[in-house]
Amino acid sequence: MSWGNLPSALEWMMQVGQDLVDMDLDAIREYSALHAKPNGLVLQYGTAGFRTKAEHLDHVMFRMGLLAVLRSKQTKSTIGVMVTASHNPEEDNGVKLVDPLGEMLAPSWEEHATCLANAEEHEMPRMLMDISVKAAVNLQQDAFVVIGRDTRPSSKKLSQSVIDGVTVLEGQFHDYGLLTTPQLHYMVYCRNTSGQYGKATIEGYYEKLSKAFMELTKQAFCSGDEYRSLKVDCANGIGALKLREMEHYISQGLAVQLFNDGTKGKLNHLCGADFVKSHQKPPQGMEMKSNERCCSFDGDADRIVYYYLDVDGHFHLIDGDKIATLISSFLKELLLEIGESLNIGVVQTAYANGSSTRYLEEVMKVPVYCTKTGVKHLHHKAQEFDIGVYFEANGHGTVLFSKAAETKIKLAKELEDKKREAAKMLENVIDLFNQAAGDAISDMLVIEAILILKGLTVQQWDALYTDLPNRQLKVKVADRQVISTTDAERQVVTPPGLQEAINDLVKKYKLSRAFVRPSGTEDIVRVYAEADSQENADSLAHAVSLAVFQLAGGVGETPQPGF
Repeated sequence: MSWGNLPSALEWMMQVGQDLVDMDLDAIREYSALHAKPNGLVLQYGTAGFRTKAEHLDHVMFRMGLLAVLRSKQTKSTIGVMVTASHNPEEDNGVKLVDPLGEMLAPSWEEHATCLANAEEHEMPRMLMDISVKAAVNLQQDAFVVIGRDTRPSSKKLSQSVIDGVTVLEGQFHDYGLLTTPQLHYMVYCRNTSGQYGKATIEGYYEKLSKAFMELTKQAFCSGDEYRSLKVDCANGIGALKLREMEHYISQGLAVQLFNDGTKGKLNHLCGADFVKSHQKPPQGMEMKSNERCCSFDGDADRIVYYYLDVDGHFHLIDGDKIATLISSFLKELLLEIGESLNIGVVQTAYANGSSTRYLEEVMKVPVYCTKTGVKHLHHKAQEFDIGVYFEANGHGTVLFSKAAETKIKLAKELEDKKREAAKMLENVIDLFNQAAGDAISDMLVIEAILILKGLTVQQWDALYTDLPNRQLKVKVADRQVISTTDAERQVVTPPGLQEAINDLVKKYKLSRAFVRPSGTEDIVRVYAEADSQENADSLAHAVSLAVFQLAGGVGETPQPGF
């Protein structure tokens, strides 16, 4: 809204004010008091939305219900609200809003979310008016909100608080109940494309993905059974429920054995993608034989990593970098087959292993781009390509296809035999990816289909390149905001002297690099180091941790060597 035309701006504010009076402020105050904000609690809406201890979130949930209604009115679209804390411990919870095409909430609305969550009770009516004015919300517009939640003990009650916020502003809603985070993103995308993207039901999701998977793998089933059984660690989370529901849709093409399925054991405790990736060892509760393909989801099933034990019993992790490499190599081969000059790009973060970047650029000749950590940055960059592949090393990622790419691939189905086959495969790959968000179930099916079609074992996939040994550590600090970064988080700007210290340490090791960045959610600094040997990577990571502790206000015990 332009403030240049002052009379109309004032008229707008008066209209919004009148609309707010019509809104039943008494009901808002009354409900707000039932969902009271704890004194002194300040939260920040980050990449993952809000996350903290579940008992501190009731007021936030109610207020995000209010905000979702305003966002829905402003965009004239369905908005999603997901109650989850992903890979965090079971006693935590969180909430994030999903924008109309299944993407992350727009940055300007992240600010509104933070202001609304931190407002005192008496400020609520004014805050709602401020947001409505700043964002030019037509309060007479209808609103529709869809809600999903994970399996945490606190999630049901907290999602009811969201519903209270939606209903007090007279928004319509549909509560999907238990869903993975990517499934909610999918539902929002379907509803806002009038079903063009798919049917906005859980059956619609299973049918779309399983049909694409079965079509894709049809040609390859003469290759025997050795690839078609997969062990899945579900992190004792929602992924277990949903994969079990989906099992019979895909059983002809893939047998999945579920572990850490929530029947015993705590969510994300000693299991799940985050545990496996950061500890570089198998999850508890899974029996592994040598050379068996295994994978782990995280708590809300938007991340996946693969792994296996070799004949000597050594653990091999296949993370998001190797997943991106497998997928982009496959897509590039199909594009070459149909002769289409679509531009494909891979988007990584500074956490991507240096070997993966070199392999993609030098062997596969696929351009690689680096963005700041956080899915929204990768997703945004990936939208610049005809085919944008993005994966974080932690296993969160997907592939985006532009409308132009989808049209060209459809047209290529009219070509002769081999080209037609390749185009049909690409079309099924498009349907198999959840383009709204990284999705462990969808990514798992894509990976399994590619391994079947290419006749690759997990060891052959792993052997595409050798990861440089690396180590990630955390350093507790008094205030994470003392650290600021640039160059896609690969260089520290403040505090002074820290980047110089890191540079000096890196020079001592071969094939080495290191960077540090503040956590988006807690007062810790994350340290990443890689080098030519595990011993050197560990030593470099420890030395950088000490530099962070000394120069960035470390608290508690000084970082100790030994892992």
